[in-house]
Amino acid sequence: MSELITNKLNLHRGRKIERVRKLRGWTQITLAEKLGISKQAVSKLEQSENIRDEKLAEIAIALGVTFEGLRDFSEDKVLYNTNNFFENCGVSATSIAANVENIHNPLKETIEMFERQLAAARVDLLELVKKNIIKE
Repeated sequence: MSELITNKLNLHRGRKIERVRKLRGWTQITLAEKLGISKQAVSKLEQSENIRDEKLAEIAIALGVTFEGLRDFSEDKVLYNTNNFFENCGVSATSIAANVENIHNPLKETIEMFERQLAAARVDLLELVKKNIIKE
């Protein structure tokens, strides 16, 4: 069953665009500006399973990759190529895989960071309130 899901993801052109965009560290707004379209149009593209080759070629240029690179993109290829490139540098496929996993949901990490900051701010606020109550 997971092979079926993997094959479906490999065929989903919109997800490939999303993954490459995130690997470049770009927001949907950045890609939208490069393509001359709206952020909502980029979101729609990234959710489209099928995208014409002509449009995919245009997106590849905007992303700074080849048409073939975008068309044939897969995370397995990224891991394989990166692992081979860094073979003698002490970087393992496991550490690279962990970084690729982080690409999938950066919003979750951002929310967790803000929740930690909010919790710390609450503690600081309580300490200030306690100090003011004791002084009065």
